[in-house]
Amino acid sequence: MKLSDVDLNDLDLFERHTPHEMFALLRREAPVYWHPESDGPGYWAITKYQDMKWISKNPQLFSSAKMGILRRDPTPESLPLIQNILINMDPPQHRHYRALVNQAFRPRLISCLQPQIRDIVTRIIDGVIERGECDFVEDVAAILPMEVICEMMGVPKEDRRRIYKIGNSMVGHDDPELQEDGVSSDDMEAAEAFGEMFMYADHLMKKAKESPSEDLATALVNAEVEGHKLSEDEFRFFFLLLLVAGNETTRTVTTNGMIALIENPDQLALLEEDPSLVNSAVEEILRYAPAVHSFRRQAMEDTEIRGQKIRADDKLMLWYPSVNRDEEIFADPDRFDVRRRPNDHLAFGIGEHYCLGATLARLELREIFRGIVTRFRDMEMAAPPRRLRSNFINGVKEMRVRFRAEAVAA
Repeated sequence: MKLSDVDLNDLDLFERHTPHEMFALLRREAPVYWHPESDGPGYWAITKYQDMKWISKNPQLFSSAKMGILRRDPTPESLPLIQNILINMDPPQHRHYRALVNQAFRPRLISCLQPQIRDIVTRIIDGVIERGECDFVEDVAAILPMEVICEMMGVPKEDRRRIYKIGNSMVGHDDPELQEDGVSSDDMEAAEAFGEMFMYADHLMKKAKESPSEDLATALVNAEVEGHKLSEDEFRFFFLLLLVAGNETTRTVTTNGMIALIENPDQLALLEEDPSLVNSAVEEILRYAPAVHSFRRQAMEDTEIRGQKIRADDKLMLWYPSVNRDEEIFADPDRFDVRRRPNDHLAFGIGEHYCLGATLARLELREIFRGIVTRFRDMEMAAPPRRLRSNFINGVKEMRVRFRAEAVAA
């Protein structure tokens, strides 16, 4: 393979597999690579660990807000809308907003959810274990994060399926199968999805104000820093981020982790023999197959990375599957090792935009994989996984699996 063969914009390629061979070539020969675009001006592909760390820790040089975090340029009409989402903010707005929502997302509060999450995992496994086969995505991986977030926010059970479908549509904008009319979404469809989420957020906000409870919606409504509270718009946008990002990413990592374990039966056997390895296994899953392929930054002034001149307003794409397999950081990086230590992966990012939900995601992943390795046996693919057509989310739409039902724990 030559540099001229690299095409990280080929969504059909990502639908087949993550192009690790391309990333390895870029890390060796062009770690800061000017990548052309047929639908844009081109961008710098960032594929090395230390470069991503530096960019992520310097938001004054590399903006999330100027053009958002997706590869394609937003329209002038949609840009102000997306700039209200936490992930698309720069300091000082980002720090102010994050300080408010952090009050409702403290690790101590999240840790109190463990018994509830363990009960949900038990119900999920009870629902499929006797069948001997299932769609792992729909029947296992998707249920836990959606149930947890909806429980936290006070979303009633009858509304959760619709929320789930809207979220799928928003992250699967490049995949025709996930759009209601069977074509990739346009700005009108995206606006409609935003509108639906906002209407539901308004409903939750009103309920939290009129009938306060112990849920996260009430905590967000009442969060206050230096006399400031979340505005109605800020509440709406955080609800959208939580329901889409918080659900999709954990579902994706759960599915990708199960694929890695099935493809590496020796590692699955280690976990089944010693479930205490679950914590390190979750970190390795996050490194080996992160939920996000890429995020965008926009250069705010002229600078330089590895001798390459970065001009003000240049686009940069940060490639997470690549930095998490950087040979300078990880020994034998293509090997899946549930006992890997140290494991300083960047699956949750670093710096200003370190994932707000990392503590919750880790808790959910540890509980679901603890349940899987203690109650399932001989899990195998019944059909090849059907992957999301996206170079943004490293997702799987369907994964049919078989397993031994008689392995149910007493």
